[in-house]
Amino acid sequence: MPTPLDFGIQDATPVSPSTWLPAETLEVASRVTHWITENAKSTRAFLKRVDAVASLAAPLQSQQIVELPRSAHKKGDHAPQAGGDAQARALLEPALLGSDMGLVSEAGMPAIADPGSSIVRAAHAQNIRVVPLTGPISLMLALAASGLNGQSFAFVGYVPQEASERARRLKELEALALKTGQTQIVIETPYRNTALLQALLHALHPHTRLAVCGALTLPQQVCRSAVVSEWKRSPNLANDVPLDAPCVFLLGR
Repeated sequence: MPTPLDFGIQDATPVSPSTWLPAETLEVASRVTHWITENAKSTRAFLKRVDAVASLAAPLQSQQIVELPRSAHKKGDHAPQAGGDAQARALLEPALLGSDMGLVSEAGMPAIADPGSSIVRAAHAQNIRVVPLTGPISLMLALAASGLNGQSFAFVGYVPQEASERARRLKELEALALKTGQTQIVIETPYRNTALLQALLHALHPHTRLAVCGALTLPQQVCRSAVVSEWKRSPNLANDVPLDAPCVFLLGR
């Protein structure tokens, strides 16, 4: 179940879920009463917004909301871990008893740049039908707006924070992008976005294309795409992007 991308952005003006979620997704959200979530507080806030446009099947206080283990938040759950998938199976007990269940992350699509993969694996292992619903995915929105190769791309997550290791990793990704044509996509915690942008401008070749998309789907959203030499020559490119909001960084030919 995708959720609006303003969750997790401090002081963001809440948007109606109907702005970015189609009627079918909202209908499912309104009738599901059992949830597995990254953050219970944000899920309650999401359901409160859903209730304003599609009445919930059960009052908010009666919704059954369980959080993924903290390890899934900190280390991710995309790779099978000892005991982790078994714990995920246990969370799906209501589905085995006949209830529909919703999987949500704090914002965007669970299991894509967010935890939730262990739940999906566990559902498949127990022959529970898995249905992905339509909604905003920041990585795909950014790729579409970047002008970079959308036929071959890789999301590589976070790069190292230590300066020399980060520079080495960025050069490695650039070499791969220039050799193969594959767009490389990275993200960072918002308070480190400015440092990452400066590292990209320092590490990349002048002719490499860099795109930065911030605050996607929100009123302040901005996507800028230009070769590195132009980024350096035109400071307004960086000044335009809301780097204090979640951003997606893309590089390639």
